[in-house]
Amino acid sequence: MTPDQYRLNAVSRFKKLDAGINKDLNSIVDLVARICDAPVALITLVDDDTQWFKISRGVDIDCTDRELAFCSYTIKQAGLMIVNDTLADERFKNNPLVTGAPYVRFYAGATLTTKDGHAIGSLCVLDFKPCTIDDHQQDSLKVLSKQVMNLMELNWSLNTLQQQHNETNKQKVLIEESEIKLNAMFNSSKDTHILVDKQLKVVAFNKAASDFVRNAHRKKIVKGTSIMEYADPEVVTGLTKYFNLAFGGKTIAFDWLMRPGTKQARWKELQLLPIRNSAKKIIGVALNSTDITERKLQEDQINIQNAALTRIAIIQSHELRRPVASLLGIISLIKMEDSKFDYFDMIELSINELDEKIRGIVKDSENTIYDHLSIVA
Repeated sequence: MTPDQYRLNAVSRFKKLDAGINKDLNSIVDLVARICDAPVALITLVDDDTQWFKISRGVDIDCTDRELAFCSYTIKQAGLMIVNDTLADERFKNNPLVTGAPYVRFYAGATLTTKDGHAIGSLCVLDFKPCTIDDHQQDSLKVLSKQVMNLMELNWSLNTLQQQHNETNKQKVLIEESEIKLNAMFNSSKDTHILVDKQLKVVAFNKAASDFVRNAHRKKIVKGTSIMEYADPEVVTGLTKYFNLAFGGKTIAFDWLMRPGTKQARWKELQLLPIRNSAKKIIGVALNSTDITERKLQEDQINIQNAALTRIAIIQSHELRRPVASLLGIISLIKMEDSKFDYFDMIELSINELDEKIRGIVKDSENTIYDHLSIVA
């Protein structure tokens, strides 16, 4: 940005003043008018194209064009600008504010300069006749201009702090609401969630994790303790290896039978997920586990059923069909001997019917097996 753009940004900070500060600034304007024995006193702000009268005594207008403003010259210099007779000054003798109403003939202004060095306006006095002000009046004007700037800076700072305070409170409420919702979801989950740091110490855990540790290990999970305190000794080495892989940036997922051979034996689907901060640095690992014991039992039951169906199919296709095949062979031999037996046709019909039914049973069994396999897949 250009220097003037920085200056305009500074001006914008003071365009809105609180009622309380306006009262104090009015008192200063009244005081400087009395000290300088001037009918008009102003606090002005000069932006890109307008001179704004923020506080005024002796005039009823709120602003003028910047090109007509005496203060446009004041802000370009340090200290005071004094024009004893505007008609004798080449810069102002043709100014409409001099040649026409309000017929300004005297001007004295002190620059209002912010703490960061930007000239934003002035504290000034006007008269309708040529005048002079003595050293005491000039000093008073300079001192009071600094007091005006101090009050305006203080007002802006207080407003900024209040806005920041309001925003902080608003963010605090939003964060608290988010934390409440997150905790509600975190603790209502049936899955186990434990967060550990690089020393494998527990940082956070949910209710499901606390319940599992208490039921499985007869212990109370505590923040700051090693996660290995809640693992069976025989799995510590393997679990440590998985955590090291996760801290190396790899997401680990596997099924694990916990506490086998005990009443607390449960199948768990475990996931070790690296947790990164805003700088993408791994600061912890989340251990998430889901109880899949029921699913494992269902899979085992399906496997048992499939094995049984396979055995039935084998029996049906081989053991039942074997005697049928033998009977068919005997009938063929009898026919070859051209024996006269009235029941041959009936026996053949019955055997064929039995063979057809067995084939149907075998087909149904095979379909059942395939259906179960598709469910497992």
